[in-house]
Amino acid sequence: MSDAAQPTAAEVRAAAEAVKTALDRHLAAVERRSGEDDPAVYEAFNQLAAAAEVYDELLYDRYDEVTPFEIPGAEDLPPYAGPEEPNAISVLIRRDYAVAEPERLLAQAQRVEAADYEEGGAAGTVHGALGLLFGEFEPDEIASRHKEFGLEEGDSTLWVTAADEPAEPGEWLEAPFEQADAQRVVCRFDVSAVFDDEIDEIDEDVEDPEDTEDVEDDLDREGLEPLDAER
Repeated sequence: MSDAAQPTAAEVRAAAEAVKTALDRHLAAVERRSGEDDPAVYEAFNQLAAAAEVYDELLYDRYDEVTPFEIPGAEDLPPYAGPEEPNAISVLIRRDYAVAEPERLLAQAQRVEAADYEEGGAAGTVHGALGLLFGEFEPDEIASRHKEFGLEEGDSTLWVTAADEPAEPGEWLEAPFEQADAQRVVCRFDVSAVFDDEIDEIDEDVEDPEDTEDVEDDLDREGLEPLDAER
């Protein structure tokens, strides 16, 4: 990139201020959220991701430096190309579970069946128990009580996509996710153990005993003593 095309120092600083503002808005949205799937939090997350990306690019172009920011899922989406003022939205949710304890799943289904259904038998198989429980409870309730049902959480994702007009009744029921357009995703939120693993790796690096010994050696050379961790 030529010097003439490089961003100015003022532009980089303005982008940094935009990140700070977006951080404040995201924290405020989180503090005020009305539930696990609050759209205001997703919108603030999306704005923070966009601001961080702009700052990262300008910082690299001007100073050849990068940031440690990594927004899960943000790089997988193309630029938004939907309507500026959507008249309708679709919320697409996928949650994966492993059937970790089939006996617990069957027992829960059998209790529901005995209490609410005159004819039994559906809760005698795993697939029958799943059909019964997911028919009896809302998906959000199963998500919050999954361990009670013998399930183990896997990855999950929520997409909010913009539409020009609401769909006609019954229009998409046969193939509910077929028409999902990544360019119309207003915001997206992913939950995965992959992100937890990355955090664990960072923690392991920070707590490396060799790193601690190096710090103590540096303090000795400076004639200083480490702080007592129990104070």
